[in-house]
Amino acid sequence: MRTIFSLSACSFVALLFAAPALAGEIEVASKIDSVTVYPDAAIIWRIAEVDLPPGESVLTFRNLPLALDPASLRLDGEGSAKVTIGAVDTQVAPAEIGAPDNSIEAKLTSLRAEKEGWQSTIDALAAKRAMIIRFSQSGPEKLSSEAKPLDIGQWNGAWDMVAVGLAKLGDDLRPAVAKARQLDDQIKSLEAQSQRPVEGQGAQRSATVTVTVDSQTQARIKLSYRIGGVGWRPTYDASLDTTAGAKTLSLTRRASLTQHTGEDWSDVALIVSTARVARASDIPDVEPLKIDFWQPPEPDSAAPLDGAMPKAPMARAAPTVESMPSPPLMPKLAQQVKAEEVVSQTESGAYSAEFKTPGRVSLASGGAQKSFVLTRVSAQPTILVKAAPGLDQTAYLQAHFVDAEEAPLLPGEVALHRDGAFVGQSRMAFVAPGDGLDMGFGADDKIKIQRAPVNRKENEPTWYNQTKIETREFKTTVRNLHDFPVKVQVIDRLPISENTAITVEMLPTTTPPTEKQIADKRGVMSWTLDLAPNEAKDIRLVYRLKWPADRDVTMGGASISANEQ
Repeated sequence: MRTIFSLSACSFVALLFAAPALAGEIEVASKIDSVTVYPDAAIIWRIAEVDLPPGESVLTFRNLPLALDPASLRLDGEGSAKVTIGAVDTQVAPAEIGAPDNSIEAKLTSLRAEKEGWQSTIDALAAKRAMIIRFSQSGPEKLSSEAKPLDIGQWNGAWDMVAVGLAKLGDDLRPAVAKARQLDDQIKSLEAQSQRPVEGQGAQRSATVTVTVDSQTQARIKLSYRIGGVGWRPTYDASLDTTAGAKTLSLTRRASLTQHTGEDWSDVALIVSTARVARASDIPDVEPLKIDFWQPPEPDSAAPLDGAMPKAPMARAAPTVESMPSPPLMPKLAQQVKAEEVVSQTESGAYSAEFKTPGRVSLASGGAQKSFVLTRVSAQPTILVKAAPGLDQTAYLQAHFVDAEEAPLLPGEVALHRDGAFVGQSRMAFVAPGDGLDMGFGADDKIKIQRAPVNRKENEPTWYNQTKIETREFKTTVRNLHDFPVKVQVIDRLPISENTAITVEMLPTTTPPTEKQIADKRGVMSWTLDLAPNEAKDIRLVYRLKWPADRDVTMGGASISANEQ
């Protein structure tokens, strides 16, 4: 039996030495190296340098943000020897409850004791003041030591003594009361702080991965994950220069970036992408569309009886270059070199574009904002003055240009500048590469436009004709006050009928429109005029309406009987 045991022990020892070593856990110290920011999320890349022993090791990444998407965790790396990477797991450790802060209670005890001492001083001074006031309110017969009334010549001395005593007490009492109030505020602040929940270490997310190497090596490990609470929005600066002979439009695209990921970015390589990683990845499910007879809705007692909706206030016109004050004259300096903003490097793919910011960037979590230039392009726009006098008798300068960049222009706010002056803000819709864009640059006060009704004729129905007929005529006058030729486009509209019993007819006396329908909008037409300096032209719009006399007709929600301006 002893021999067999000895053999068994030797066999166990041999097996123990022959078995592979158990995987050792290595806590990895990683640093955020690069970030790719999308409009609705970001991809974070962490870098770590790790010395890996031969065999299998478990790498642990701690202090990762709770908001990261666990399904997006990916691991990559390289080393001097072959590195085999296993699955990546993630865990969340519960928050730790911190110990109460005893220093707050100690300070409260000290402040309360100091407050009691000052309160005793205040009480003593208040009692002394009350005694002086009572003494001053006594009759003259009680003020002398012999209990006889004071001589009238001694009254001034008594009054002065009372006044001096009260003044001295006031000088002593005021700082004591102020100090007591200050102590009260400190005590209340500390009491509120002591009643808050004790903050400990918050919940922590960690990730673990098993790696295997054949021989000892120093590996460079990259951990990436997607996280929300971060994004960028485009903003634009559009500058139109009309002072030179050839008009130039400069468009600067900026990225405004904020992040609330819970971790600070320090000295990272930043890439801004136009792709969206949090949007839907496929088309929605299309359900059958059913049609049925219309059922009138139940009346709503809270709704207005006439169904009228309040009109939105008209936007105030942007200030023009002519109306803005001239800048003060500055002393002439030596020729200066204008500062330039650094522009990001653009890389366009088949479906999105990326902008690499120069250098490295730092951005703290919590709402700090960073703005930088992505691209800057110049174009030769087509300049046109436009007006819709039926709604607003103001002419507006508009520039048309084509997006010649490889990257699309995402929707965003645009700051508009004309000849160096800020003229307002607008909003840009999505513009694909190669598409055109019309951008307004404020009012042109040297184009005068006046639209007025010049004729309105109504034919009342008779016993043999039960149709009501109304003819309307409008005249629009456009005058160019510039000292150079201008092309002006005037947009107006003709009523359209949705009922066969109502007919609208444009009469031959109407000035023929250049474009009979704009952007597939029925009844909306335009006239393009070439105006020489100080030249004026008229546009006439004349139409006839017919409808049954026993029916009421509305135009644009208003009764047709109302006077149209």
